[in-house]
Amino acid sequence: MADVKLFSGTQSRHLAELISDYYGYPLGDITISNFSDGEMQIVINESVRGCYTFFIASTYGAAENLMELLLMIDSAKRASSGYITAVIPYFGYARQDRKDKARVPISAKLVANLLQASGVNRIMTMDLHAEQLQGFFDIPVDHLKSEAIFIPYLSELDLSNVTFASPDVGGVKRARSYAKYFGRDLVICDKERRVANQVAGITVIGDVAGKDVILIDDIIDTAGTLCKASDALLEKGAKSVKAICTHPVLSGKAYENINNSSLSEVIVTDTLPFKGQSDRIKVLSCAKLFARAIRNTHEFRSIEALFVDKN
Repeated sequence: MADVKLFSGTQSRHLAELISDYYGYPLGDITISNFSDGEMQIVINESVRGCYTFFIASTYGAAENLMELLLMIDSAKRASSGYITAVIPYFGYARQDRKDKARVPISAKLVANLLQASGVNRIMTMDLHAEQLQGFFDIPVDHLKSEAIFIPYLSELDLSNVTFASPDVGGVKRARSYAKYFGRDLVICDKERRVANQVAGITVIGDVAGKDVILIDDIIDTAGTLCKASDALLEKGAKSVKAICTHPVLSGKAYENINNSSLSEVIVTDTLPFKGQSDRIKVLSCAKLFARAIRNTHEFRSIEALFVDKN
């Protein structure tokens, strides 16, 4: 069986180190540098010929993270790597998955095209904003679920008074999955948004009186939606509100919004590095899940075996 080589993008170094520790194999030697004008230069300092090569890099924030990943993939392809997998814990631009108004790009499809053009053989990611994004690729996509991380954590808590909630209509399927697994009720927060990152109003659909509510979402960006949803739920009689979100984008005034909100706790994974601090944010690492997925890929074993058995 071909050797495995793990490499990290610049901004995902901490997560990549955790993944390599769980996998039991050190990160590969790669040099990522810049010319004075900002142009990137990638040098893989060890042979990857015939190897299973995994590049761990979330494509969030600045476009440099995506460009860095594309150049790493191209470097491995030109060095005769046997099989290249892009491990993208957070898939950036996934929120732009359709043309919902005139003269806008379908950015997620463009990113998929760029990755395939770079020569990648497989994509591994977690909690895409919309599952149908997998159809943008003509190569295998391993779509991991954060339920494998959050459900074991929740199973250790007293959920006898819990009701699960979706902060918007688009996330109902995600929240329903938790409600069904634990046999709890589900409520929906119907939000009205006039411009990006600004929620005009929220209507709660369902009964939350006296309940401890857990909001389920995939991305927490400015935290505006979650904070307003929390306020709306408490106004409807909820006893407490906490949130579970996979990807902590946490841009703008996110930390300030969370610290000043009615949310008692926000539980996230480490798909993205943290830029601030908050006593209300609890981090559960996704490193072990990705390490197991990488091993199963290399050993031709099932990825589905890593999902939570909902039966």
